Amino acid sequence: MLKENVGTIDRVVRIAAGALLLVAFYLNHDSPWTWLYVAGAAVLVLTGLVKTCPIYSVLGLSTCPLKK
Repeated sequence: MLKENVGTIDRVVRIAAGALLLVAFYLNHDSPWTWLYVAGAAVLVLTGLVKTCPIYSVLGLSTCPLKK
């Protein structure tokens, strides 16, 4: 299991940005780049929901508060 490294504010921002990308896809679905909207939204929402980001893991970053 992957360690949680995405904090609450980061999760909210990721999910909101993913939702905005889906809205952009809906409004601009005739562009040849629409698959980028969907792929970006999927990555953002998925990493927000599972509370882990593979890129953060590789870089050793975390936005989770420190546990005492």
